[in-house]
Amino acid sequence: MPAFDLVVIGSGPSGRRAAVQAAKLGRSVLVIERHARIGGVSVHTGTIPSKTMRETVLNLSGWRERGFYGRAYRVKKDIGAADIQSRMELTLRHEVDVLEHQFSRNGVATLRGDAAFVSAHELDVTTANGEVERIEGDKILIAVGTRPFRPPYVPFNGTNVFDSDEILQIPKIPRSMAVIGAGVIGVEYATIFSALEVQVTLIEPRSTFLDFVDRELMEEFVHELRDRNVALRLGSEVSSIDFDAAGRPVCKLASGREVASEVLLFAAGRMGAVETLNLQAVGIEADRRGRLTVDPRTMQTSVPNIYATGDVVGFPSLASTSMEQGRMAACHAFGVRTPAPPEFFPYGIYSVPEISTVGMSEEDVKARAIPYEIGVARFRETSRGHIMGLETGMMKMIFSRKTRRLLGVHIVGEGATELIHIGQAVLNLKGTIDYFMDNTFNYPTLAEAYKIASLDAWNRAFGAQAAPIV
Repeated sequence: MPAFDLVVIGSGPSGRRAAVQAAKLGRSVLVIERHARIGGVSVHTGTIPSKTMRETVLNLSGWRERGFYGRAYRVKKDIGAADIQSRMELTLRHEVDVLEHQFSRNGVATLRGDAAFVSAHELDVTTANGEVERIEGDKILIAVGTRPFRPPYVPFNGTNVFDSDEILQIPKIPRSMAVIGAGVIGVEYATIFSALEVQVTLIEPRSTFLDFVDRELMEEFVHELRDRNVALRLGSEVSSIDFDAAGRPVCKLASGREVASEVLLFAAGRMGAVETLNLQAVGIEADRRGRLTVDPRTMQTSVPNIYATGDVVGFPSLASTSMEQGRMAACHAFGVRTPAPPEFFPYGIYSVPEISTVGMSEEDVKARAIPYEIGVARFRETSRGHIMGLETGMMKMIFSRKTRRLLGVHIVGEGATELIHIGQAVLNLKGTIDYFMDNTFNYPTLAEAYKIASLDAWNRAFGAQAAPIV
């Protein structure tokens, strides 16, 4: 029976980071992956393909140039599904090649198959040809990720009713689309297809969406969606889904309204992919959404030698944080101390336009009764924004009036997920408004928005005490 110091189930962001970290510590490592190629959901159906789709759509549609050339501007007149999927395939092939080389370089072994627990240190792996191989691991890491939630009332057919994994292989670009679920995934796909001039209706049973994002930022975002004719059906629960005479899916809402569209995307949640792991053999229980409970400091489950990381443990379910969880788990498993993670990490939503946020929102600051001031910069106010033809986009910064420390940064617009890291660094280093006012930023850049917003906050907070800074 082959034995390893660490056996990792799943090769997504957290699994591969844990495997490489353990290998660099001189440990023997095996990664078990059920799919034909390594990479997990992140590479094959999640993060990388959806962001590649977004980039392809923005490039081929000429979205970024419309501020200069008008809404009718196109780089490619007729954009088909094959245009998007061909670029995705190139990107995914490159990602897999990089991962395979990384595993090979670090001596990480791989095995294709489905893993199931026999005991706390043993797994049975059913390989592609149906054979069962028993594997022993001193430490075992569950990094299986998630799969789309597929409720029985949704008539998934892979033709015009899709889940969030299947939508990547959509056979043609539709004229209309309904999206059920205004979470991160639903919003991303709704806005990506909207950029292709698809008539999109976003359906959400709650009266608000993306509630972790600063409300003022969301108002800006919603205004832009409405300007693009995206229909928002908030506070609208779907009671049933039927097909009309033309075979189009029709969502019947509890309010009595109906939403008919060529294509329906159901993107309301994901489930931990744990059903085949035989967790009962080791006494680990998953919640109703297939998520596992861990100690957030060590990533250990209730069984000390078994760890879990990534989306299967729930929030924040980001590729970036999953990677760090994998590294933390591997280090803890083999007695290597790691410093506590920084207090603040950025959250990125790859919608059109992008949203990124770090630190406290204005609602958080109010709830804690912290005296604060806000500074705002519009991207169109920056020279770089004008050069790029940006008509929308904003940065909102929140500062403590008492200590002058930065409390939060919230951005909607082009490049938000890149720009946010400046604010993240200053937050984690406990920096103040002075950093942004006193430092020099490259000109012309969108990063100038930091200086504009900080000067705006300074003039509002301290204008009565000192001459305004201009």
